[in-house]
Amino acid sequence: MKSLGIYLKPYIKESILAPIFKFLEVLFDLLVPVVVAQIIDVGIANNDHTYIVERFGVLLLMAAVGLTCSITAQFFAAKASVGFATNVRKAMFNHIQALSFTEIDTLGSDTLITRLTDDVNLVQNGLNMALRLMLRSPFIVIGAMVMAFTINVKCAIVFVVTIPILFVVILSIMLVSIPLFKKVQSGLDRVTRLTMENLTGVRVIRAFCREEQSVAEFEDSNRELTRLNEFVGRISVLMNPVTYVLINIGAVVLVYKAGVQVNLGNMQQGQVVALYNYMLQIIVELIKMASMIITLNKSMACADRIANVLNVKSSMEYPQNESKKVDNCDTAVEFKDVTFTYSGAGASSLSNISFKAKKGQTIGIIGGTGSGKSTLISLIPRFYDAVKGSVLIDGQSVKDYTHKELCEKIAVVQQKAVLFKGSIRENLKWGNELASDSEIYDAIETAQAKEVVEKKEGKLDFQLEQMGRNLSGGQKQRLTIARALVRKPEILILDDSSSALDFATDAKLRQAIHKLGNKTTTFIVSQRIAGIRQADNILVLNNGELVGQGTHNELMEKCQVYREIYFSQFPEERKFYEGGVRVWKVKNRKTVWKFWLKFWNLLESTKYSLL
Repeated sequence: MKSLGIYLKPYIKESILAPIFKFLEVLFDLLVPVVVAQIIDVGIANNDHTYIVERFGVLLLMAAVGLTCSITAQFFAAKASVGFATNVRKAMFNHIQALSFTEIDTLGSDTLITRLTDDVNLVQNGLNMALRLMLRSPFIVIGAMVMAFTINVKCAIVFVVTIPILFVVILSIMLVSIPLFKKVQSGLDRVTRLTMENLTGVRVIRAFCREEQSVAEFEDSNRELTRLNEFVGRISVLMNPVTYVLINIGAVVLVYKAGVQVNLGNMQQGQVVALYNYMLQIIVELIKMASMIITLNKSMACADRIANVLNVKSSMEYPQNESKKVDNCDTAVEFKDVTFTYSGAGASSLSNISFKAKKGQTIGIIGGTGSGKSTLISLIPRFYDAVKGSVLIDGQSVKDYTHKELCEKIAVVQQKAVLFKGSIRENLKWGNELASDSEIYDAIETAQAKEVVEKKEGKLDFQLEQMGRNLSGGQKQRLTIARALVRKPEILILDDSSSALDFATDAKLRQAIHKLGNKTTTFIVSQRIAGIRQADNILVLNNGELVGQGTHNELMEKCQVYREIYFSQFPEERKFYEGGVRVWKVKNRKTVWKFWLKFWNLLESTKYSLL
């Protein structure tokens, strides 16, 4: 909680004024029993109606001033707590944005969402209550005890004995319940995670008829959360009856002693009423304190969880100064003996990867599922840092570039197309905020998305729903590619970003990208041989290792893994190859005719894939 205090600094004035006005309110509350005692002992005892009216007027004035102080204190407390929560929420969001993918993967998106929303709200409520009640209640309790001493010392001893016992009981319950509230919040994280997974994957769940299993899993987690809440609730609920019992015992003892003092002539009836009112004030404030402590326990647990996120340091640091340009460097990207392992993973995802990509080249990347294709291209824009070896861009280590420089040089199109709520124009301007409509349309044409935009009402002003739900998968992919092209990057990375496109559109897209010429070095990750067949250099990955690189023809001769991928997609071609070398087997004219027919059909099917 202390580590979050810096976010309250802009509201120090409000944080001081709120308790001050609460203190003023307390003073007027403590004077009320004294005035009531005067009305009884003087006004009623002497039948002095004028005195009673005067004192009643004083009570009304005190009530008005006390109410004004209470409202003012509430205003300052609300301003401080809301401002504090705003600062914390902003700091958390900025901190999360600065974290590397490694830390985000470790923390988990469900945890971060809970911290940023529920936890911050609970801390806000706790701070608001603390500024209003945390000082008010002690003021009332201590002030009532002091006022009791001004009335009768022997009766005031009851307050001296009762109050410490109550504090010990409340403190004991608090110390037991705080760790339990942390467990409750952890249980809430699990429920939140399951909710996110089920809502995100609802279509998959229904497709596989997993509704019952999903409901059962959710109910188990929810049942565990309920059990924890009930357990904490039983402990917390002890506070009210225990305090009631102790206060009532104290009240009985007080009335007894006060009665004795009245009989002895040391006290008046009004003073007894005043002492009893002070005891009632203590009861009310201790009940408030009990509720406040429960809320503060939750808030402190949430504050610790927020602080833990804010204390996570990014494993990735960027230089403050821009990099120095290397003259006459014809290499756009170079990997030197690169090894990478995800945090917490036992085995390396990439092992000893080395290759060069010259400027203007098209680099194809292919391999089986889990071979490390996406991991490899994630190292280029520095989503992750290599564990061993180095990644170079334009002859310099990727670590020498500022974050802004990397963003300007590199554009990445992820496998899963992500668009945001807003117009098409707003989404595409993410690539370049200063881009004109003509530049946007040029990118749209290159991405084969012109037809998509032209058919939409309002065209560039067409409003997309959250995550682009009102578009098909292929349409979203084309628009995300267009968004990357708007940036006019030096390095364009397409991570299987055309998987939802038909073969003809995919071929036209690659042909259009090829026309960008030497301006752009393109990395294409694809599951299709046709998508990378004409690349200048093809990287073949298998189990995180680079098992082959070269042109299509070179790999067909030298790389067994590549050949198997090729034959799995073109099984009819297997008979034309022996040991990776294409051979001609002609037995008769009929065979020759069939061969040329197949060759012609192959040309027709692949003519659009020629880059």
